[in-house]
Amino acid sequence: MLTLISNIKSLIQTRSENVLRVNGLNMKYLPQIDDAYLIVENGLIHSFGKMSELPMLQFAETFDASDRLILPTWIDSHTHLVYAASREQEFVDRINGLSYAEIAAKGGGILNSARKMADADEQQLYEAAAARLEQLIALGTGAIEIKSGYGLSTAAELKMLRVIRSLKENYPRIPIKASFLAAHAFPLEYRENHQGYIDLIINEMLPQVAGEGLADYMDAFCEEGFFSVAETEQLLEAGWKYGLKPKIHANQLHRSGGVQVGVKHDAVSVDHLESMGQEELDCLRESHTIPTLLPGAAFFLGMHYQPARMMIDADLPVCLASDLNPGTCPSGNMNLLLTIACTQLKMTPEEAVNAQTINAAAAMELEESMGSITVGKKASLIITKPVPSLAYLPYAYGENLIEKVIV
Repeated sequence: MLTLISNIKSLIQTRSENVLRVNGLNMKYLPQIDDAYLIVENGLIHSFGKMSELPMLQFAETFDASDRLILPTWIDSHTHLVYAASREQEFVDRINGLSYAEIAAKGGGILNSARKMADADEQQLYEAAAARLEQLIALGTGAIEIKSGYGLSTAAELKMLRVIRSLKENYPRIPIKASFLAAHAFPLEYRENHQGYIDLIINEMLPQVAGEGLADYMDAFCEEGFFSVAETEQLLEAGWKYGLKPKIHANQLHRSGGVQVGVKHDAVSVDHLESMGQEELDCLRESHTIPTLLPGAAFFLGMHYQPARMMIDADLPVCLASDLNPGTCPSGNMNLLLTIACTQLKMTPEEAVNAQTINAAAAMELEESMGSITVGKKASLIITKPVPSLAYLPYAYGENLIEKVIV
């Protein structure tokens, strides 16, 4: 069955099948076709081009996209979508002058979410997460990665991952990947026994996670005050034995060595990256690891932003993701993220769209099927309302500019 979308003002992110990510200065280039058509067949992109070259075919459905832009859906490669309760009191604590570290030291932060997760009902967790996912799809997100990490015990981590599995089963039109993040923080009972908790993860949690096929990736928070480089290495090596590729939190608060350990262990991505230097840039440049920036968290925490321009100038394939979570970034709105990238990271609109589509697909290993308007890829599309230009999307950040999302 063929569906025609005609008279598209601009069809954005049109790529040949051999372009799977874009690096550095190439991120400024965002190919598009004006006055375009797009043909969809059985959920895949059949063909596209100028309206003047529209082939004579029989269409079961047609849609007129006059004055509208069409681009691939956003791909959010780093979220904590499954959680038991919000943490707005910590938001107030920060306004009153407490730091992230001070809030964590008094039992807030990740440990706060873990306490609430321990008592949460699995069905209620699922229903709340599904409602959030529905909202994100309506905002243009067409693929998403979801982490555990608010369990910090075998039972609670498995509960989170089973909720993510249920989301995968009930939302088959949107690719969902799961990351096992028990190494998010040390539970209070293991504060003085780090190796004991690492052994619990490796010897008890991992076999059950792998045995039930609950995760696609192994994650760890490699940061001062959390998991050291040596501890992270133990975890990543153990994950690889079960076929779980690394995707790790790195360099949020300090130059922690997280980038280097991620690259050493062939991480799909290293995420956060507020703290970067030449050593980290050189390490990433020689790898296939995707540097993923989470400026929504820096925005919400009032922290310094990631040096995106430095990374783009170093010829890296920068990705943007939301970091949706209840404590440090309670928003998965990728449209707002587009604006933050432009205003705070000084990325151009074209660079930001590349970071949230084609490079984000690579950060979820979806580059063969998503991230660009390419023949044979999924017809996972954002259709905007009538807008004057691409730059209007991050410019008019207070408006909902999405008319329709196709997943």
